Amino acid sequence: MLSKCSNPACSASFLYLHKGKLFRMETSAAPEARPDFANDSDDKMPVRRLEYFWLCEECASQMTLAFERGTGITTRPLNRARRASATLAG
Repeated sequence: MLSKCSNPACSASFLYLHKGKLFRMETSAAPEARPDFANDSDDKMPVRRLEYFWLCEECASQMTLAFERGTGITTRPLNRARRASATLAG
């Protein structure tokens, strides 16, 4: 459950959806054993895991969130994220 801003340096409490920015992100989870239909008990199937994160209005105006494998959810400056998407588009 969301309780506060996802920026570790911020202590804003989550109260309303319209205050700030809500993110739905796919995060990795440990592989799950596949059902033994074909006797392939060694095969592992990755689990799709969707989680919700929130940035308060002040933090959302300055940063965004990104998922990094091995690290988890991190904050990124918004200017850097805009430059990266502009580079990919152009």
